[in-house]
Amino acid sequence: MARMNRSNDIDMLNGPLAGKLTRFAIPVAAASILQQLFNSADLAVVGRFDSSTAMAAVGSNAALVNLLVSLFMGLSLGATVTIASLIGRGDQAKISSALHTSILLAILCGAAVLILGEFLAPAMLIIMNTPEDVLPLATLYLRIFFVAMPFTLIYNFGSSVLRAKGDSARPLYALIASGILNVILNIVFVAGFHQGVAGVAIATVISNILSAALVLFFLKQEKGEFHFYFHKLSISGEHLHRIVTIGLPAGVQGMVFSLSNVVIQSAINGFGADCIAGNTAGQNFEFMAYFVVNSYAQAATTFTSQNFAAGKTSRCRRVYLLSTVIGLTATLALSLVFWFGRDLFLLIFTTDPKVTYYAVIRLQFICLFELLTGTYEISGGCLRGMNHSLLPAVIITLGSCVFRLVWIATIFQLHHTIEMLMIVYPVSWVITGSVTTFCYFRIFAREARKYSTDEQTA
Repeated sequence: MARMNRSNDIDMLNGPLAGKLTRFAIPVAAASILQQLFNSADLAVVGRFDSSTAMAAVGSNAALVNLLVSLFMGLSLGATVTIASLIGRGDQAKISSALHTSILLAILCGAAVLILGEFLAPAMLIIMNTPEDVLPLATLYLRIFFVAMPFTLIYNFGSSVLRAKGDSARPLYALIASGILNVILNIVFVAGFHQGVAGVAIATVISNILSAALVLFFLKQEKGEFHFYFHKLSISGEHLHRIVTIGLPAGVQGMVFSLSNVVIQSAINGFGADCIAGNTAGQNFEFMAYFVVNSYAQAATTFTSQNFAAGKTSRCRRVYLLSTVIGLTATLALSLVFWFGRDLFLLIFTTDPKVTYYAVIRLQFICLFELLTGTYEISGGCLRGMNHSLLPAVIITLGSCVFRLVWIATIFQLHHTIEMLMIVYPVSWVITGSVTTFCYFRIFAREARKYSTDEQTA
């Protein structure tokens, strides 16, 4: 049995669940929200100390950056499920190999994205219909940002390893440190040295280096199977297959999900720089609301992985129910805070009434309904915890990406307004959530019967 840092770990297999789910979810949500706040600092600094064009240049990259990050965040989820399942089965001997496979995979994928991104950055932004007056600065920002990708992936995969054993706190600590550094460097580079979008991009790279280094340091401090050794970095075919089987569908789902957002961003770009800047400002608040429900989805995935591997199906059912109730309620509460405080919150980014106008539209149509994402995120996360990763990926791809593309090609073309563009989000969430939830209950009932039959046979 591995000796772990028990002060940071959560026993997912025994005891009451509600408090433990929240204890796991809060650091995950806080980490994501802080990351968004630090990204918002990029926008706020360039918006205040540079120009709306610079702000639009950073904002126009958001959908594309999310597309890439979503792919590898999903892949890192495969590492979480793989290691959590090993813990649930009590198969401690394979954990070290799975850990080092995960970290090396992060390094290799990050290097590949860095190399390809430097060549393809201008073309990707042109495809997204980035305005000509924004394109040069947007390209500069994106090329510098790609340098951070290897370190971003190391942090994400390292955090996934820690969370698999119930340690969601120390990834948060790493992010707090790197985020504070990011804000300080933003001010120094932009306000002090007048580097504009290049300054915020360089600050992002440096802060990501720090977060990656801290996560590796935490793993170096672990005992037993969770201790990280540089000389043990290698790829295990068994664990790679497992990580890819679980993580790739989730990553492709996130990527395709973000792809639809790229298409929508292209449509937003057609309304001009004020609309781009306003939507970028509004996105920050909807992302924060989403991170709350997504943190409970990650908790549901990890708790389900351990308990399903241990054969505790009734506990898996409680994980789903509690994650859904708590996650959706907390998300709605935060969305309402942003809506009723919108006049104050939007002042962080802009005082331009035209930019504010578009930001409020985004808050009204998307942020207020963000809890609906939990209907497919949590049920889909539980399905992945039960080793069913492809089905939710297919459902969410059809319900989000394909449906939204059809909407933009038909209804939006007939009613070419920003409101008609925004409403596609809640409509697609209702459809996707209903189907994913239905599939979860069907598959869970089947898996529960199988476990019951196996226990009777034994």
